Amino acid sequence: MNEEARRGPLDGLRVIELGSTIAGPFCARLLADFGADVIKVEQPEGDAVRGMGTQHEGHSLYAASILRNKRLMAIDLRGEEGRTLARRLCSTADVVVENFRPGTLERWGLGYDDLAKDNPGLILVRISGFGQDGPYSDRGGYGVVGEAVSGLREITGDPDRPPPRMATSLTDYITGLYGAFGVTMALLERNRSGRGQVIDAALYEGAFSFMEPHIPAFQQLGVVAKRAGSRLPGNTPNSLYPTSDGRYVVLAAASEPVFARLAAAIGKPELVDDPRFATAAARVKNEDACDAEIEAWSRTLTIDAVEEALRAAKVPVARIYTVADIFADPHYRAREMLVETDDPRFGTVMTAGIVPKLSATPGSVRRTGRRLGEDTRQVLRDELGLDDGDIDRLEAGGTVVGADSVRSPHAKNMGGAT
Repeated sequence: MNEEARRGPLDGLRVIELGSTIAGPFCARLLADFGADVIKVEQPEGDAVRGMGTQHEGHSLYAASILRNKRLMAIDLRGEEGRTLARRLCSTADVVVENFRPGTLERWGLGYDDLAKDNPGLILVRISGFGQDGPYSDRGGYGVVGEAVSGLREITGDPDRPPPRMATSLTDYITGLYGAFGVTMALLERNRSGRGQVIDAALYEGAFSFMEPHIPAFQQLGVVAKRAGSRLPGNTPNSLYPTSDGRYVVLAAASEPVFARLAAAIGKPELVDDPRFATAAARVKNEDACDAEIEAWSRTLTIDAVEEALRAAKVPVARIYTVADIFADPHYRAREMLVETDDPRFGTVMTAGIVPKLSATPGSVRRTGRRLGEDTRQVLRDELGLDDGDIDRLEAGGTVVGADSVRSPHAKNMGGAT
């Protein structure tokens, strides 16, 4: 790979990340993965994500991943001197990413109108629970709250149980992805007009966008989407099936050709002529009976045997992977979806790989998320022209924090969206 490709397609793009926890940092991490120079500004006590996830030797492994590829500095934005430093940094930026409660940046003199006076081409990504306007805009909004309001939580899980959550910050990731997508569109527009703009990404709207099939169904027919367990409503067979060794596979065979191959694979080719299963619409109406036919077969075989038989028949199938399965899977390795990176604290850290894959200018993992304030001095010196005496004074007064400064080990809630 040549040097230009290694830097990524966003090489030369300057991003200032003022966000915290998940959605904002994930949005900026996506940009950093593809070569953007992301300078993350944390509060002196550190981003809350440093206290999340599994800890190893007092350090968050989650932070090592979501803060990767960034320059990390700490500035106290609660004081005027710290806000002045942040404002100067933003004047050098192409993009600013924030996910505080709406109105916070304006109170700090860092709102878009303030920043755009010195930097009219600035693109500001604003991630919040409910958006920058509307009757709910002043509500605090973590991802799980947005998920609940979106309707997505209501359709998740088994119909006879309360709606569970996924064991990951799904809505934060969805909305962070939309924020990064918005940046690419805003950059294209800026190339034409020279003007920047605000990207207003709301957590509940990111989650709501995944409700797409259920919106016209309610408007036209009054159908209220409900939890369907492992099934995909209106698409049969498409569910979870047990095996003899206590594992589960998922398979999808709703189209006529695939269902015919499935029927032959389970030793019941006559199912394609059964009026209950002869068409996709008929199978939806008789999904219990259809699933029972498949389950009666899958229960007699091990998971390996089920996968082998259905793959041979070209029926889409997969076991339910654990993380251990992922680490043992050759496809993940071949596709570079498990990336091992040197880290001074852990030796090496494995993180998720780059998505999507670009053929000419792929992204890369260049470094893991480092210590709080690791790059504070370097950024202040190289980007803002401060000398060591200036930085020493700021550090002594608590306005900035360097990697070796004394700091609180507990992050405080600064009113972020996530």
